[in-house]
Amino acid sequence: MPREDVEKLLIAGGEDKHFRAKYDVPATREEFVTLAAGDGYTFTVEELDTVLKESGDVFEKNGNPPKRSIWWT
Repeated sequence: MPREDVEKLLIAGGEDKHFRAKYDVPATREEFVTLAAGDGYTFTVEELDTVLKESGDVFEKNGNPPKRSIWWT
């Protein structure tokens, strides 16, 4: 189920800093979803946006170096 895949990816990123760093690289949501598909996570940009909105997370990067604050712990 796509929603579960988004949640699994966000949890994986929260648990593994190397995994998280890999997903901090893509500049766009489309690139992020494509990268996730390569790792076996199946969801759309819209499904990603829905989960992030519901959890109050924002996809954009911040800080130096730029990182996302979407990861669940």
